[in-house]
Order: sequence, then C-alpha cells, then structure tokens
Amino acid sequence: MSGERSERLFSYGTLQLDSVQLSSFGRLLEGEADTMPGYRKDMVEITDPEVLRASGERFHPIVSHTGDPTDQVDGKVFRITADELAAADRYEVSDYKRVSVTLKSGHEAWVYIKA
Repeated sequence: MSGERSERLFSYGTLQLDSVQLSSFGRLLEGEADTMPGYRKDMVEITDPEVLRASGERFHPIVSHTGDPTDQVDGKVFRITADELAAADRYEVSDYKRVSVTLKSGHEAWVYIKA
C-alpha cells in the first residue's frame, strides 16, 4: 500500500475470515483489536451464492446502532486501500450499508451496519 492512501475498516464478522479476505482482497489482512460503542450484534441469513461460497456461513453477524454506550461490539480494524474498500462494498449484501464510526480507540473507521 505504499504511496496509496489507506482506509480503516472495522470488522466484527466474516471480513475477519481468511477465506473472505483472500477472495475479496487477494491477500490476508493484519488487524488490531478495537471496539465499537453504541451498537449491538444480531445475525442475518445470507442468500447470495458468492458470499456463501466465500464465507462458508449461512448466518452472518450484523450490527444495529443503539446509541447506548454500554452496548458495544468487539472486532478488528484493518488498514486497506481504496480499491480494497470497493471490493468490500461488493462483498457485502444489501442488508448492510457502510458508515463511518468512531471506535473506542478514538480512530475513525468504516464499518458495515444494518441497512
């Protein structure tokens, strides 16, 4: 990623899987643990065949904003390129939308939440 501006992407689910990273980005990502306050995690059934093939999982985690600071979701923050962010957009199904959040660490990051 030298010379290219990087983006932060927070993942609490399948984007942490090696199989999903390899199929979406062509490489394994290195991440650091962080937490997203004010959200809670549920599950959603996935029907998209490409996403099912990449993740191997029919039910994926999905988060919703609660605004309650005692609700929090643990995950990992990855540094990715703009092209990789676009690949993540293609991977996520219409149940999700990408928003910017402030993590417990104080870093801003993109995350996919319930649409």
